[in-house]
Amino acid sequence: MSQEPMGPLFPKDEHNQRLESNVHPPDWKNPVADGKYNLVVIGAGTAGLVAASGAAGLGAKVALIERSLLGGDCLNVGCVPSKAIIASAHAAAAVRDAGDFGVSVPRGVEVDFPAAMERMRRLRAGISPHDSAERFTELGVDVFLGGGKFSGRDSVEVDGQELRFSRAVIATGARASAPPIPGIDEIDYLTNETLFSLTELPQHIGIVGAGPIGCEMSQTLARLGSRVTLFETMSGVLSREDPDVGAVIQPQLEKDGVHVLCCGENLTLAKAGDGLVRCDVDARGKHYTVEVDRLLVAVGRAPNVEDLGLGKAGVEHNRFGVVVNDRLQTANKRIFAAGDICSPFKFTHAADFMARTVIRNALFGGRSKMSSLIIPWCTYTSPEVAHVGESWQTLEEQADQLDTYKVEMSGVDRAVLEGDTEGFVKIHTKKGSGKIAAATIVARNAGDMISQISQAMTAGTRLGKIGNTISPYPTQGEAIRKAGDLYTRTRLTPTVAGLMKKWLAWHRR
Repeated sequence: MSQEPMGPLFPKDEHNQRLESNVHPPDWKNPVADGKYNLVVIGAGTAGLVAASGAAGLGAKVALIERSLLGGDCLNVGCVPSKAIIASAHAAAAVRDAGDFGVSVPRGVEVDFPAAMERMRRLRAGISPHDSAERFTELGVDVFLGGGKFSGRDSVEVDGQELRFSRAVIATGARASAPPIPGIDEIDYLTNETLFSLTELPQHIGIVGAGPIGCEMSQTLARLGSRVTLFETMSGVLSREDPDVGAVIQPQLEKDGVHVLCCGENLTLAKAGDGLVRCDVDARGKHYTVEVDRLLVAVGRAPNVEDLGLGKAGVEHNRFGVVVNDRLQTANKRIFAAGDICSPFKFTHAADFMARTVIRNALFGGRSKMSSLIIPWCTYTSPEVAHVGESWQTLEEQADQLDTYKVEMSGVDRAVLEGDTEGFVKIHTKKGSGKIAAATIVARNAGDMISQISQAMTAGTRLGKIGNTISPYPTQGEAIRKAGDLYTRTRLTPTVAGLMKKWLAWHRR
């Protein structure tokens, strides 16, 4: 039956009306196209907005086309609303755990879920002017609301007008797409595109998929008061990360009340009485039947390539999206792509920097490469999980070519003092060189901490230099410096140690 007919503009309260007035004004009148554009951008998510504003700021004549809501997933159904309700869940957990810090909260935790969701909608609406049609018009961009479609190799049709271009960018992103689970077509289910329209806390919610979205939302909704069952049909939670990550995160989810059914097989879905959804799954040798009043499907993405006229433009695509080279150029050399439509990195910050690459290459003949970008990512569970560099699978294949340094957060004073001892910093370097290949951090502020490693990798700074960088005491970031110390100690070979011992003995004469 597919997902429920809700979206980011539901409910129609004052906050969502403000959001709509900014990102898809009901009374908007498209400009009249006049002459040829330096750049036509199709899609106004992060990649499209950065490409349009950056190009216009450099003096280009730019058109921006969006059929739905400016701001794309990040503002409307992704980063912004999710982090808002995660913040509410953090507050609830802090009250729940206050006794561990000698703080008495006699009445315990009382979560007002409708108020938490209203807070999210208010904050999202408050951020939306940054992505508004009005703001981009003021930047000199011609904003067209409607479905854009290539009419040729150098033209796009929108709202009955033809826009000719010297260069174009496809930035139409991706959407939620549920996997072929038996019975899924017969039930109503939520995705990230409808989850944030809830106004009542589900009594019992089932979540399919223990990737980043599934883990973040299962922990959040459990902390806010839902019974949560997390179904995972792969090898465990956050299975694409270092296995040590799941060993930390799964117990944390369970501590917060999430019932984790990992390594499940034969998951089937069906309608049950009273509007419930019946979930049957085999997990670890047992059969489970779980009835939930809401189901969130948190796996599956599909690129938005339909109805773009890609064939007329000579642009190739496949099931992963638009096909581009390392300079983000499509088979039509006039047309580029950026963001989720063409990238394996489905992150706002990746789309941002891909768009910057496109501006250099499309407008100024640059040869910047996607492969040169150092792209970190973060999952906002408690604790957070952040990674940069080669994937865990690649690291495993190259294990004999790497040195690994691991610091447990239980050995970091600030983490101990704040009760955040679960987690670690793990840094992989090219064997014998100190050149950083990758890093994984599991800690309260891992998303902030990983930036130090990303900066070091971008600048070519080796782990030994990080060990010589002074960190304030006490901070969680000390864990990274401690990893640098571990590397430095490996430089003290038996030969060097022997020479130093002789030198010091001579100085005692």
